[in-house]
Amino acid sequence: MTALFLLQGAGGLSSLTTFLPFILIFAVFYFLLILPNQRKQKKWQEMLNNLKAGDRVTTTGGIRGTIFVIKDDVIQLRVAPDNLKIEVVKSAIASVTTAGEEAK
Repeated sequence: MTALFLLQGAGGLSSLTTFLPFILIFAVFYFLLILPNQRKQKKWQEMLNNLKAGDRVTTTGGIRGTIFVIKDDVIQLRVAPDNLKIEVVKSAIASVTTAGEEAK
């Protein structure tokens, strides 16, 4: 009876060693892919929440302009040189350009 119990215990150990590589692969994917992407998404969302009129921004389409009006999910941009006003969705803002970046 004790020998049967030991054999069942050994079977449990082999199933653990079978799933161990999958657990390790998932951990590597989580720390190298999922976690950095979540941090980047959180930082981008925080940037969108901190937008205000007068900020210079760049859209995902490459349009650079100054925020004129912010509504719920729409932003009006003033684009140089003709001070053209365009509306873009808030989620289309890729980055905020600071004064230091403009000088470069």
